Amino acid sequence: MFAAWLAVSLAIGAGGTWLARRHALRHHLFDAPGERRAHTAPTPRGGGLGIVVALLLAGGFLAHGVDDRLTWGATLAGFALVAGVGWWDDHRSLSPWMRLAVQGLAAALFAWATWRQTDAPGLALLAFVLAMGLANAWNFMDGIDGIAATQAVLVAGAVALATTGPIAWWGWALVGATLGFLPFNFPKARIFLGDVGSGALGFALAVLLVHAVSATPSISPWLWALPPSAFLIDSSLTLAGRMLRGEAWWRPHALHAYQKWARSRGSHVAVTLAYGAFTVCAIACMFTFWNLAVQRDRVLVVVTAWYIAGTGIWWALQRRPEGKGVIR
Repeated sequence: MFAAWLAVSLAIGAGGTWLARRHALRHHLFDAPGERRAHTAPTPRGGGLGIVVALLLAGGFLAHGVDDRLTWGATLAGFALVAGVGWWDDHRSLSPWMRLAVQGLAAALFAWATWRQTDAPGLALLAFVLAMGLANAWNFMDGIDGIAATQAVLVAGAVALATTGPIAWWGWALVGATLGFLPFNFPKARIFLGDVGSGALGFALAVLLVHAVSATPSISPWLWALPPSAFLIDSSLTLAGRMLRGEAWWRPHALHAYQKWARSRGSHVAVTLAYGAFTVCAIACMFTFWNLAVQRDRVLVVVTAWYIAGTGIWWALQRRPEGKGVIR
């Protein structure tokens, strides 16, 4: 059953990506090179549609096994909204405020579903914040080949390994579908996730992480801050820096640490793999302290230390001398 589930998800992800690429080529949906881009040739976008389709189909199938179909339906509706506004933006550019408004509605649906299911206002607030934060973090961080997809596979895999039931199966569907997309995007991108894929992946990961916090009450919820730490550190610190400098933070840019590092190396592959290694270490740290049953206050110290170390790495990468550009 497990192998078949992964295989079907992978096939839908790969087939959907292939069809999305044909659609993008036919309708001239390209990301053109530019000052704020890390590629040097026009590249099709919207390849994340196959992942979205796989997750919606998996979610519909899993609805038969959930305790409350209304809350699961609201969560899937939020996911579809984020993917839909991204797909629209991939075809004709939308105002960032319109995207944020739709994402806010989607996050509110997920927060309501979480509150209804758990009767925990704090967890509902976390659901809203994470849904908004990760949907945008994955969009911000989808700037070099393979980085957003590999990070999604690792974070979703960590949740799927640590949980059971429908949410674990949905996590494995995300892993399989994203692995189906990955050969089209790494090590050399033939299509990008697009807003349809990056925003939807971030939202789906927020769903997985909130359910993981709810499903593992015996451990400190702070441990779940470790798997997405690479993206949270880079996206939040870069955004904060732009806001403090008075820049138009909502506009596209190429100021993230991973982007500067890729330009200095002249290659995307090493940077994507290094971010992946950082996340693997974070996940290993999470499971280590989980198995040791460390007291919750000590877990918070460990997680804080991890984020401080990550901040130091981010600071060092921001100050690396840059190269002349990156070829995708």
